[in-house]
Amino acid sequence: MIKHLDGAVIPTGFDVPVEPLRRAAHYTGEPGSIAEARDFAAHFVDQLRTEWCAGMDDRFGDDVMLVVSELVTNADRHSNGPYILELEGTDTSVTVAVYDSSDRLPLRFPKDPRRVGHHGLEIVHAIATEITVDRIPVGKRVRAVLGVATG
Repeated sequence: MIKHLDGAVIPTGFDVPVEPLRRAAHYTGEPGSIAEARDFAAHFVDQLRTEWCAGMDDRFGDDVMLVVSELVTNADRHSNGPYILELEGTDTSVTVAVYDSSDRLPLRFPKDPRRVGHHGLEIVHAIATEITVDRIPVGKRVRAVLGVATG
């Protein structure tokens, strides 16, 4: 809420939403699911900029989509069923969580520029400030937290 006092605009501290912005999407693994997840993430970042007034630099949205792409690609390749993408954000952080039906934990390989493939988790670790992997009753959840980079 903003109050006007003799022509001056005074922010009252209630201009930013109290609850984090949360969105989730379910994917079957059909062709095009990874691209749909990236579009979903791009829309989420746009909403975060407008609804939370998150002052993020241009590269941050690309980082969120890259993390989404890597985690959804892993779920698509390594699970035998559908997966869920869950996004949560504020003006200071974005959390990307992917739930899938495989209980096999992801492997992070040592850095090797000559290795072809298997760099996904390495990339996510380079971008995210925190990564957790939890087994859940129907598989696992891979969760990455990104600090909002302001520009």
